[in-house]
Amino acid sequence: MFFVAGVTLGGFIAGILLTDPEPVKIAELTQTKLATWGIQDHAKLMPAEIFSWANLMTTKGFVFMVIGGFLVGFGTRYAGGCTSGHSIMGLANLQWPSLVATLCFMIGGIVSANFIVPFFLL
Repeated sequence: MFFVAGVTLGGFIAGILLTDPEPVKIAELTQTKLATWGIQDHAKLMPAEIFSWANLMTTKGFVFMVIGGFLVGFGTRYAGGCTSGHSIMGLANLQWPSLVATLCFMIGGIVSANFIVPFFLL
């Protein structure tokens, strides 16, 4: 109970004290690349063209949110832990499975960011 109260209080305090009113700064090259995919709003960390309640009910939103969430959960279970657990604790303990899992996470992220996500944004 103390943990839940502490997380709630810490989130509230961080939301008040650590919020930055300045918009997120994105490099010009990245803005140009995102514009080719139809993403024009760069004011927030997550673009509204992808992450909004209205987009959740579309095919693209379903793929990004629901199927993507399922794949994250499946991958976590299949890899025997999450990215933080393997990449921080596993590598610190010099565990071979954590090195393999971390390399697979990185390869999957690069392939997803450069090939799969742009395919769905077009």
